[in-house]
Amino acid sequence: MKDRLTEIGFAAGWRLVRMLPLPVARALFNAAADHAYRKNGPGTQRLRRNLTQVVGPDMPDSLVRDGLRSYARYWMEAFRLPSGTKQQFLDGFGISPEHYEYIRSGTTSGTGIILALPHMANWDAAAAWVVSNGWRMTTVMERLKPEGVYRQFVAYREKIGMEIMPLIGGERPPLDVLAERLGQGWIVCLLGDRDLSKRGVEVKFFGGTTRMPAGPAILAIRTGAPLYAADLSFTPTQTYAVLRPVVPPAEGPLDERVKATTQLLADAYAAGIAEHPQDWHMLQKLWL
Repeated sequence: MKDRLTEIGFAAGWRLVRMLPLPVARALFNAAADHAYRKNGPGTQRLRRNLTQVVGPDMPDSLVRDGLRSYARYWMEAFRLPSGTKQQFLDGFGISPEHYEYIRSGTTSGTGIILALPHMANWDAAAAWVVSNGWRMTTVMERLKPEGVYRQFVAYREKIGMEIMPLIGGERPPLDVLAERLGQGWIVCLLGDRDLSKRGVEVKFFGGTTRMPAGPAILAIRTGAPLYAADLSFTPTQTYAVLRPVVPPAEGPLDERVKATTQLLADAYAAGIAEHPQDWHMLQKLWL
């Protein structure tokens, strides 16, 4: 019954939230974020601890409230995204001409391009912008529970134009398919700041130790495709992207190259998160 209610709740979100006028939706989601801040439940407490790790012991508690509002904005926009138009997707995303060229050249060079993202701002809006430019994009998605919610998310992201592969349970290993897509000039987008396998690469991150997935580093080394850490943040009207190039070491044992590359990604994530900590949506345990 709990799983079924969760499925119904997400289905209602996608159906009802996009019917609301935008100012009304914003007000409702901000109110929900402020309620979560006052309630101070486990997710809010975890966000506070994570942001303290980033900012330091003098972190203003208002940053927690701003972080919850940013997280609520992600969900509000996600529920409304399926009814958006191509032009709205293009207008709702910002990137410098130089960084736009990083992506365009990757799609025409025959190597494809790997974008590794932390959980910042609205990564679904970034994907909608990619496909609205006519570029082919694929990603890997963890199997959410309950299964009905997972299927809803797959349908939502496929409607935007992404190709979705399951992290586990697919017909072929995800890394093999991703390498193949890169050879066809696709854009591979991977969330890379939290390890789901318990077998990730240990990295230093904001003064502590955590694990991050090895997939982006392995793909870059295996295929030679350019690798960028994508730093996303919210402006009043857009999700804005900054791409930070990450160049794997050219020599050495594979495991050492993967570890070094993953640490470079962690350093790039940290640079972006430090600039926009309120837009880092990390409400789960991260540091070991």
